[in-house]
Amino acid sequence: MPQRRTLAWLPGLRAAQQVRRTTDRRRPATDGAPAPELSLDPRRETHPSRPVEDSVIDAAVYVDGHRRTAPDDLGELHRSTPDDPGALAWIGLLKPSSTQLLAAADEFGLHELAVEDAIVAHQRPKLERYDDTLFVVLKAARYVDADETVEFGEIHVFTGPNFVLTVRHGDAPDLSTVRRRLEGDPRLLALGPEAVLYAILDAVVDGYAPVVAGLQNDIDEIETQVFDGDPKVSRRIYELSREVIEFQRATHPLLGVLRSLTGDVERADSHDELRRHLRDVHDHATTVAERVDGFRQMLQDILAVNATLVTQAQNEEMRHLTEASYQQGEVTKKISAWAAILFAPTLVAGVYGMNFTHMPETHWAFGYPFAISLMVIGCLVLYAAFKRRNWM
Repeated sequence: MPQRRTLAWLPGLRAAQQVRRTTDRRRPATDGAPAPELSLDPRRETHPSRPVEDSVIDAAVYVDGHRRTAPDDLGELHRSTPDDPGALAWIGLLKPSSTQLLAAADEFGLHELAVEDAIVAHQRPKLERYDDTLFVVLKAARYVDADETVEFGEIHVFTGPNFVLTVRHGDAPDLSTVRRRLEGDPRLLALGPEAVLYAILDAVVDGYAPVVAGLQNDIDEIETQVFDGDPKVSRRIYELSREVIEFQRATHPLLGVLRSLTGDVERADSHDELRRHLRDVHDHATTVAERVDGFRQMLQDILAVNATLVTQAQNEEMRHLTEASYQQGEVTKKISAWAAILFAPTLVAGVYGMNFTHMPETHWAFGYPFAISLMVIGCLVLYAAFKRRNWM
């Protein structure tokens, strides 16, 4: 039987089963007065009177990594956990109401501040220690290809000397897969609550891989749209930037959580295999965080390039409009010039076309040649003047 070793990040955890606390257990506030944090974003109470067992997805007792039959009642399950170092109770809750969560917290002696965070939800990834209980918040992610969006779920994990309580506020990830994985590896599960926490962290980080692939594909498509001049690409860049920023908020704090866990494991007399597993998860999470940082920078660069291309297109359009306007001006000048030239003979002809009796040169023998000459000279003078001004 593999011997379970304790970790520094579970203060007070002893190799032997700790005597169950009954009198000095820290009980959350159940007197009806809501904690101050509940007013921030409380979860709707659809069935506040239902027992906590209604929100239980799976609950079992494990001894030396092997599953044992467990009662349906959480109190009985907790009390039926054997008093030996290799025993562990693992309870999974899905979207419990505040009443149900308070009942579970009361049974396992969870700190009221951690319970408040679990009730309110919408927390950033973090790690907090309360005596011999560890509280970890994780953000899971799932890429929805149809909508090109990222859906986020939230997992709260409470680990104590002989129990693990998971509270899931989303559909991802499926912790039943994590449970089956550990049940298929009794040696790892026999290491206790720290092994369960590692497996959950590993599942969350592994779930980031499809999200990274989906975002990368979207960015590649956006680059093509930008250089093809798609007018709708700006909106897509903005929407994808929001998804990347939200994903960044889920991955970056997780690095701090993993650094803390890995550092504590290095300082503790813990199992070498578990230490290697945690380092591997930390490496994967670091890679994901670096990719997400790169995505955000790429989107900023693409947005700048798109703005430059739009400005260039607008400048080109303005140039075409200016050229068209210039050409229209040139045509207008030529038309005006020819109109002025033709006006000269029209004026002379109009004057000599007046049928007055007493009019000079009416009966003059050279009147007609004089009028024609005057028309021609006037046209030539105007033509020369317009030609000098480049109107012709």
